[in-house]
Amino acid sequence: MNRLRYMSVFAHIVEAGSITAAADALDLSKSVISQHLKALEQELGLQLLKRTTRKQVLTPEGKTFYQQCRHLNGLVDQAWEQVQSCQNTPQGHIRITASDAMMSYIVAPAISQMLKQYPLLKPELISSDSHLNIMTAGIDLAIRVGQSKDASLKQRRIGSFRDVLCGHQQIVENGEVNEAGYIANHWQSKEILHELKHSEMGDHKIFATTPSCRADSFHTCLTLIQSGAGIGLIPDFVISQTKNQLQPVFPDYQLKPNPVYALHPYDQLVSVNVKVCLQAIENQLAKSCIPAL
Repeated sequence: MNRLRYMSVFAHIVEAGSITAAADALDLSKSVISQHLKALEQELGLQLLKRTTRKQVLTPEGKTFYQQCRHLNGLVDQAWEQVQSCQNTPQGHIRITASDAMMSYIVAPAISQMLKQYPLLKPELISSDSHLNIMTAGIDLAIRVGQSKDASLKQRRIGSFRDVLCGHQQIVENGEVNEAGYIANHWQSKEILHELKHSEMGDHKIFATTPSCRADSFHTCLTLIQSGAGIGLIPDFVISQTKNQLQPVFPDYQLKPNPVYALHPYDQLVSVNVKVCLQAIENQLAKSCIPAL
């Protein structure tokens, strides 16, 4: 490490024209610059500069060595500029995970707009109802329902949505809700119990049943409910895109809102990729959810 520092300082001495000028340029004391040059020459076992009170001249060995040191400083400057440019323009890889429903209807539409705006961005989207380990899976941004208990992660609430107990339009309009089966996602319990609140009167309604069918993915549940196989929970941001095909079982009652959080492993210096993608997802969530009645 000291060798790299000595070489960098030596190149600055040559380019500045004197030890004093190099000290000013590097914001170091003259004695520190002199010590670095002396240590470098001692380690190399040869003199690089001939110095008088008014002038410095490179020795033949110094001229050859300076070219390598100059190249080294150029690589450092180039690396520095490339990293800083990444903080100005979104580009490169970012791994984002979310549940199946959130990925399809919120995250993917938001990221599609980011790709149009920032063509150098290379997102990898991981759809999973299971909570992946953010560190071991190399996740840059996770969108999840509910607050995480992992204190090592940074998290922020970015919005909320409501699950809607709904069924196919024909089932609801024909009053066949009681005869319809219940389609449960794998994360739901064996005994279904929903407490709903009237949007105006404030009274509560309890809906209890047992699943007639269980599926291991949101999209399977959605297909079953859309085909009239039964009723079940569908997020409001999905209901808004079904063109009235699905109807709430209890139109005047609502389930509690589900808070949505964004999680990432970064401390204070959050990458520009995470910032722009998170903002786009937050905006998409806000405009996709049905306003409370």
